[in-house]
Amino acid sequence: MSFSLDFEELKRYQPNRYPFLMIDYVTDVEPGKYAKGYKNLTNNEWYFPVHFPEGPNMPGALQLEAMAQMLTVAITTQEGLEGKVTHALEHRVKFKKEVQPGQQLMIEAEVISWRRGVCKGKAVGRTNGEVACEAEMLITIPDILDQYIPKK
Repeated sequence: MSFSLDFEELKRYQPNRYPFLMIDYVTDVEPGKYAKGYKNLTNNEWYFPVHFPEGPNMPGALQLEAMAQMLTVAITTQEGLEGKVTHALEHRVKFKKEVQPGQQLMIEAEVISWRRGVCKGKAVGRTNGEVACEAEMLITIPDILDQYIPKK
């Protein structure tokens, strides 16, 4: 069963807060499967004045962060995982075009596998219907992964 999350509901499943919460709304999430939503990019975003003054655009690292946060929502909406912190293990990302003020970054993240606290997933970010960025990611919930690491 899928559902949506407004900005306040989203904070139950995504531990990041302003200025590093890179999602405004989750339009559709099926726990353990996928999450879709967006980030509205207003002229007031803190990074636009400095990246870059003559041609403002969203830094690539923040585009990747937005995609990773959406993948996190796909995981942490599963029963018993609400509010869990995730960490990055590995990301492979491609940037196709600049993401600029006034646009909406539409993000779709998909869980490929979820085992022992490690999620393999992929995501794509689009503006104006065109792919702006895409990534293959490995993220973990350390609380779960630690249970499977042999102790010395």
